[in-house]
Order: sequence, then structure tokens, then C-alpha cells
Amino acid sequence: MKKQQIAFVLCLLAMLSGSQAWAAGDAKKGADVFAEECGDCHSTVAGKNKKGPSLNGVFSRKAGSVADFSGYSDAMKQSGITWNPEKIDAYITQPKKVVAGGKMKYDGLGDAAARGDVIAYLMSVK
Repeated sequence: MKKQQIAFVLCLLAMLSGSQAWAAGDAKKGADVFAEECGDCHSTVAGKNKKGPSLNGVFSRKAGSVADFSGYSDAMKQSGITWNPEKIDAYITQPKKVVAGGKMKYDGLGDAAARGDVIAYLMSVK
């Protein structure tokens, strides 16, 4: 019985560690990555939109719902996404795959550690 419990816990930890690379992110590094990769088009200041909407308070927000941003694609508005760390990770990895027909002109960030840092940063700017 004890071996089964240990195996279960190990499987659970393996699943969690693989799907939550953002959990170990460094918000300070993420601020730098955000500035370099995202900052031309997005702000983290509430109410300050650029080419893209402000990402301040993005977590638990429905995609395409910033009231004072009018540049959303129909695909984004109809995506049904509610932003959480996993969805943001997937989106900034391959935006065109997650929201086919979206307007964001970004091919994606392949570095998982950098994505984790960006997500940690976004979590810090509520």
C-alpha cells in the first residue's frame, strides 16, 4: 500500500512540475523580458493601452474584455479564454495557434524559463 501512495505522489509532482514552469519564475527578470519582448505593444499600467491592451490585472480576466481597448480581433473576443498562468504560457509560446485569426504580430517566446519569468512579473503587477 505504501508503494502505491509514493508512486501516486511522484506522478502528481511530475505532472505539476511540467505544467507550471511559471511557478518558479523570477518577476524581476520577467520585467526585463516583458520590456524587451512585450513592452512595445503592451503596458502593465492599469488603463494604459498601447497597440495591445494593458496587461495589468490580466489574471482571471476574459480575453477581449478591456472596455477601453478597441483593437481586439473577433477571434480574440470569441476565444472563450479566461486568462490564467497556463493559458498565458500557451499563448505567449504560440499566439497564432492558441487564437487562430488573432491580430497579435508576435511569433512566440520559445524559452520556457523566460515565459515563467514574464508570468511571474505579470502576477506581481496586479
